[in-house]
Amino acid sequence: MRTRTLLTLTAAVAALTLPAAVPAVAGTAADTPVLTTGAAGGTPVAVGDTLTASLASGTSATFHSSATGTSGVSCTSSQFTVNVTDNPTAPGTATESLTAHTFDSGSCTSNVMGVLGVNGITVHNLPYTTTVSSDGAVAVTPPSGSTVRTTVALRTLLGSINCVYEAPGLTGTASNDTNSIAFADQHFTKVSGSGLCFANGYFTATYAPVTDGNATVFVN
Repeated sequence: MRTRTLLTLTAAVAALTLPAAVPAVAGTAADTPVLTTGAAGGTPVAVGDTLTASLASGTSATFHSSATGTSGVSCTSSQFTVNVTDNPTAPGTATESLTAHTFDSGSCTSNVMGVLGVNGITVHNLPYTTTVSSDGAVAVTPPSGSTVRTTVALRTLLGSINCVYEAPGLTGTASNDTNSIAFADQHFTKVSGSGLCFANGYFTATYAPVTDGNATVFVN
């Protein structure tokens, strides 16, 4: 009886102890942050790191007068830069500060009647707050009281004109398949400019790969 009792007690202790080891393994996996480099679940991106991305190879950033149209401005060279301000444990939402979003005017063309060329595209009111969630949702938000504001400077038959557009914010999608962030038909409204400036602008672009130094960035 004493031997059986001792064996029973030992089995009970083991039964209580073994499950306790499982959360420890799961906890390690759960410590993976939203943003990593090298692979999903790879090396954590450090707060303060600078992430950059140019347009995906062979693509253009477009600013069309309608969501379904082809009239407007197209650029084959554009880049954004963000600084990581928070990278919590996944699932969650990482936060970044968008400090630069540039377009190479030499790569930009326009097919708007009366427009001879593009002098430049300038993004104002930076920095913007950018969030990237574990489900791939991306949001770009301007500082409180301001807007996402862009000036498109055009060369026309009547001289140079500035078309100024605003949006309350932008939404996009992050994909680990191509390490990309894509924006589709983001609506801007003209706030100033001549009659040659279309009343609405729809911004579409895919930036890839997003990198931290030489390492590609994944979302977890």
